[in-house]
Amino acid sequence: MISGAQNIFKIPELKRRILMTFLFLAIYRVGVHIPTPGINGDALASFFTHAKGTLFSLIDMFSGGALERLSVFALGIMPYISASIILQLLTVVIPYLAQLQKEGEIGRKKIVQYTRYGTVLLSMIQGFGIAVGLENMTGAAGEMIVLNPGWSFRMMTVITLTAGTAFIMWLGEQITERGIGNGISLIIFSGIVARLPNAIASTYELFRVGQLSIITILFLIVLMVVVIAAIIFVETSQRRLPVQYAKRIIGRKVYGGQSTHLPLKLNTSGVIPPIFASSILMFPLTIASFLPKPLLESYPWIQSILHSLGPGAFLYNLLYVGFIIFFCFFYTAVTFNPNDVAENMKKFGGYIPGIRPGQKTAEYIDKVLTRITLGGALYVAAVCVLPTILVGRFNVPFYFGGTALLIVVGVALDTVQQVEAHMLTRHYEGLMKKGRLKSRRG
Repeated sequence: MISGAQNIFKIPELKRRILMTFLFLAIYRVGVHIPTPGINGDALASFFTHAKGTLFSLIDMFSGGALERLSVFALGIMPYISASIILQLLTVVIPYLAQLQKEGEIGRKKIVQYTRYGTVLLSMIQGFGIAVGLENMTGAAGEMIVLNPGWSFRMMTVITLTAGTAFIMWLGEQITERGIGNGISLIIFSGIVARLPNAIASTYELFRVGQLSIITILFLIVLMVVVIAAIIFVETSQRRLPVQYAKRIIGRKVYGGQSTHLPLKLNTSGVIPPIFASSILMFPLTIASFLPKPLLESYPWIQSILHSLGPGAFLYNLLYVGFIIFFCFFYTAVTFNPNDVAENMKKFGGYIPGIRPGQKTAEYIDKVLTRITLGGALYVAAVCVLPTILVGRFNVPFYFGGTALLIVVGVALDTVQQVEAHMLTRHYEGLMKKGRLKSRRG
């Protein structure tokens, strides 16, 4: 792996792409620390210390701490992700969008354009909501978060946050085009990884004051290694259905006759299910953060319901697992259509041995996909519930697992694979498997 890493700098184009990626990510991290005008930073920081478990904490995680500071990048890339998901879901009910998906590069550009418009619209709505909400919020000592409430502050906040999200979207596209890896994913990755030094410092502080023992820390390190290895194994796992193509004679040439496979990923839906599930469950706590304290004190039953829906509670974990499993099946059904796959196979003379082409093939693919989706859903649920167990049982000062860990490992794997592809096409040894290229040549 060391020799493979050294080969990176022997390829000028790959070296340039990596340097451009780091440059764009550095620009993003600088923007995270540029505050939005009209905000009392100390009052906002004290508010976020009591806002854990709400939708704000989820958005803050994806924005790399930008929402906690209410910087110009406070909305992060979440509006873009939401717009992309909404468009993918709309392709099921709007035939025009479904047709665009089948038109290749032209259709893809059109969908990207609609996604940009949707991102700007969602950014304006979310920015206005945050501006109005902040005007009614106070810090821990009762000080106002907004220095000068009013329409001037609201409009300035909407313009600032929308422009920040649009700039992040542009940065992501530049990374994808001129850098290495998926730009949007790498921006989220950098925001999550940026919190790692604070997590290490918090862990060391708890160890220094005696709240965490050395045995507990060693156990957590071993557990982290095992969980990360399990995620890598599952994310790279596939169920390969054998596909045989019949021979066709056209003129004097013989076409087809080769054997291949149809890869079905164990976790087809990726990190979308935990994002949806977290958003739904955190919504009541987010609404409660806007309610005045006297109202909550007057109705104790509201507080008891909110407590049962808080992260770590049994009802919360039960609903979380249920929503993740549901959205795993739902998103897989939206993004993968067995009927289309079976029809394309039949059109080009392909078939699964022992299965009749056409409808029978579609039913067989759907049956296999349902089984592996259940396994993938249980795996995602287990990884996402892990943080609450660690925090509750071992007093861990950070979240290890969940959506953040799935994103970090998935993006890291994808980036390494793209680096390897650049290296192998230029006859350099890859990063992951030493000597693989030599064995292929032999």
